[in-house]
Amino acid sequence: MSNPYKGLDDSCFWSRAMLNPAPGQIDPVVKSKIILPEQKVATMGSCFAQHLAQHIQSSGLNYFVAETAPTGMDAQEAKLRNYGVFSARYGNVYTVRQATQLFDRAFGYFSPADDVWEKENGYADAFRPQIEPHAFATEAQVRASAKEHLQHVRDVFTHCDWLVFTLGLTEGWRSKKDGAVYPIAPGVSGGQFDPKKYEFVNFTAQEVQADLELLVRNLTKVNPKAQVLLTVSPVPLIATYEKRHVWVSTTFSKAALRVAADAVERQFDNVLYFPAYEVITSPATGGRYYADDLRQVTELGVKHVMRLFSKHFFPKSDEAPSNLASLSDAGELKKSDDIICDEEVIERALRLSGFKK
Repeated sequence: MSNPYKGLDDSCFWSRAMLNPAPGQIDPVVKSKIILPEQKVATMGSCFAQHLAQHIQSSGLNYFVAETAPTGMDAQEAKLRNYGVFSARYGNVYTVRQATQLFDRAFGYFSPADDVWEKENGYADAFRPQIEPHAFATEAQVRASAKEHLQHVRDVFTHCDWLVFTLGLTEGWRSKKDGAVYPIAPGVSGGQFDPKKYEFVNFTAQEVQADLELLVRNLTKVNPKAQVLLTVSPVPLIATYEKRHVWVSTTFSKAALRVAADAVERQFDNVLYFPAYEVITSPATGGRYYADDLRQVTELGVKHVMRLFSKHFFPKSDEAPSNLASLSDAGELKKSDDIICDEEVIERALRLSGFKK
């Protein structure tokens, strides 16, 4: 009798794909493409994207940083000022709407009205409120810095061969005046919250998909050779503004992002999905890939993800350049306290205001 499942790969069956391998050897990657040594790899996205950025940078591949530290700036100051964290100093790009607006701002299609916030007796870039360790002295300095930054962002989009984009959140805050979406709520790290000026938004899976489709189309117009590698951050929300449990909001957010990523991968030939989210959240891990706070990803989990990334996207050993690191020595992983996360300032701001856990 004919059976349509007969002859399918082991990866299609739970017992063979999830029970037979050891937990640290489970490999859900079935679609991949080798990143060539000469290709420029750019990164963008949520906090977890910084792990991929660091791994690519230390691997010997061509990690593309369009916005580099000024000549003569020492490494410590460059780190404090967020040079090299991503391919440009855009900070964490949590929502896909942020990414589409970042593209539009870089190419002069969108100029947000509310772009500067007061902060610490000075001013901050509303779209990069933590990009500098200290506040800017004047609004003009904020806008001059943003103008220079956006030129580098344009270079990222027009010159990258790969854009690795980690989708992080569906919740955000936006201007009621022109729909500009911010990485954190006004009043958390600069600015003042005013319900007449700002509103909460939780993007649906359909909205995320539409935004992601738009981003891919726009990128392809300015850079036809660009390939997009999507991931979904496995890091839960640190807080939700919805009137429901944070775990319920986290589940919705990750599900919506994952649905959108799947739909866009099926639609575009130049888009691939890398299942970092599935590796970290797999039931086979027994919770070992999350720290005691049940939120931060452990070094063990990050290493599993990076092994798979190296295995499926790095050149094979006989094809790799001499400076390409092996799977086991591709650089030290960043500790969780080295990962810059705008969300963390929500709890910090609450503690400063007297909030007790």
